[in-house]
Amino acid sequence: MVSRIGWLRAAVLGANDGIVSTASLVIGVAAASAGKGEILIAGVAGLVAGAMSMAAGEYVSVSSQSDAERADIARETRELEDQPEFEVEELANIYVGRGLTPELARQVAEQLMAKDALAAHARDELGISEITTARPVQAALASAATFSVGAALPLAVVLASPPQNLIVAVAAASLVFLAALGAAGAQAGGASPLRPVLRVVFWGALAMAVTAAIGSALGVAL
Repeated sequence: MVSRIGWLRAAVLGANDGIVSTASLVIGVAAASAGKGEILIAGVAGLVAGAMSMAAGEYVSVSSQSDAERADIARETRELEDQPEFEVEELANIYVGRGLTPELARQVAEQLMAKDALAAHARDELGISEITTARPVQAALASAATFSVGAALPLAVVLASPPQNLIVAVAAASLVFLAALGAAGAQAGGASPLRPVLRVVFWGALAMAVTAAIGSALGVAL
C-alpha cells in the first residue's frame, strides 16, 4: 500500500509538471503570434527536453539517496561485526521508545537479529526496507514517462483546436487536466480534494498567464 501510494503521487507530480510546463510554453509561443506549426514544434521540443530533464534530475537525486543508503548499510555491517552486543542494546532501545518494556524489547531485538541482524537494523534503525530502497533507473524512467504523458495532453489540444481559439482551448483544457490530477493525488493520500485542486489550478493558471504575457510582449517587440 505504501509503495503504491508513493508511486501514484510521483506519477501525479510528473504528469502535473508535464501539463504546466508544456501548456505554458505553448501558450507563450502562441501569444507571440506564432503559427500552429511553430507552436507544435516548440511544444514537442519542450516535451522531449522536459522528459529528459526530469529523468536526469530524478536519476541523480535517487542515485545520491542510493549511495547514502549503501554507505549506511556498510557502516551498520561493520558495527554488527565489531560490537554485536551494543547493536542488540541499540535495537532494544528503539523498541523501548516505541512502547515495549525493556525485557520484551530485548527479547524482540535478539530474536530479530538471530534471523537477520542487518535487515532488522536497516529497517528499524536506518529506515531502509525493500519497499523504500532507492531505485535510480526505475525512478528516472517513471518520471520521464509521466512527464511525457502530461505534456502530450496540451499538445493534443493544440492539434484539435482552430488557431484563433488555441490559447483559450489549451488553457481551459489544461486547467481541467490539472484539477483532475489534483483530485487524484488527494485521493491517493486520503485527503479532501478541494484544497489540492485549488492549489494546482491556481499555480497552473499563474504559470500560463505569465508566459502568455511574456510571449505577447516579445511578439510585439519583435
